[in-house]
Amino acid sequence: MSTLPTPGAAPTPGQTVGPFFHYALPYEGDAELVPAGSAGAIRLHGQVMDGAGVPVPDALVEIWQAAPDGSVVQQAGSLHRDGWTFTGWGRCATDRAGHYSFSTLLPGSTEPGAAPFFAVTVFARGLLDRLLTRAYVPGDALDADPLLASVGPRRDTLIASPDPQGLLFDIHLQGPRETVFLTFPGR
Repeated sequence: MSTLPTPGAAPTPGQTVGPFFHYALPYEGDAELVPAGSAGAIRLHGQVMDGAGVPVPDALVEIWQAAPDGSVVQQAGSLHRDGWTFTGWGRCATDRAGHYSFSTLLPGSTEPGAAPFFAVTVFARGLLDRLLTRAYVPGDALDADPLLASVGPRRDTLIASPDPQGLLFDIHLQGPRETVFLTFPGR
């Protein structure tokens, strides 16, 4: 049996990420970039919802972020948390109500004029590929941020809201409140 593509055949879409990742990808401490209660720890949390506003109970959310000083973190150890090394990366499966929650630090701005943000990736059933977005930290720098300025009236879907637990960032996969999702050149 040949594994080479048939000449002239059209490419086929990738496999859906299915709900298998709830069993294969989560690991101990995956959503705890810093231990809750640590100095400077905040909670980034929210819900993943489909186009009808129904919670998605089998999504996986990942975040990447800068350190509080704006530096890009290059520490090893994301998959084996040691309780004190900040790696800037975490992963969290949603619960039955579509909730996710990270214990982390507030990111700093990575360059002048840019607002601090969390880079967010969403994997969920029915998606042929991951979805990429940003969760911006509320503050004065939002008005000067180049990416936010380019989004237009839907920019509010990219801004987290402060709440008593930390920062709330709901992700809507479709529908009237759909989160702005990003593409990158060469992808």
